[in-house]
Amino acid sequence: MSAPLIAPLARADAGDPALAALIERGERLGVPDETFPLILARAPGYAQPLMRALIVSHADGAVDHKLKEIIRILLARRAGDAYFAGLRSKRARDAGLDEATIAAGVDDYERSTRFTEAEKWALRYADNMYLNADAIDAAFYAQLKRHYSEAQIMELGAFIAFHYGMQVFMGTLRAA
Repeated sequence: MSAPLIAPLARADAGDPALAALIERGERLGVPDETFPLILARAPGYAQPLMRALIVSHADGAVDHKLKEIIRILLARRAGDAYFAGLRSKRARDAGLDEATIAAGVDDYERSTRFTEAEKWALRYADNMYLNADAIDAAFYAQLKRHYSEAQIMELGAFIAFHYGMQVFMGTLRAA
């Protein structure tokens, strides 16, 4: 990994025990490693809530974690963020997610037989939110509602917006 344009603090200099616990939880999950939170630690008032939101959005909720991991990697690649694109969730891997499925989800989920119709709609949601937001209209949401509850749609939408934004940010820091 190349040195980011803003260097992470040394772990001992982060100083916040709650942030340290979040860093450890992220490392157990596999996303993120310590680089991202230790860069954020330069703004202590932001580091802890952003890390908590990152972990909760990725690891908790009613949407399948493996699907969220594929979406996360898809978004990182769309954002040109090699750092987040290169990380892998240990939890998703332990649940059976492999690199071939990730590649199918990132490269050509529409034609892949690895995904259900519901999963393809979630992947379309991620793609369209940033590549063609005008395509997300009442008819699009009606299709999403055939596969997901409104709470799951809110979870997916917030996950997509939050993770894509962080990935664009990390891409600007050249942290890979």
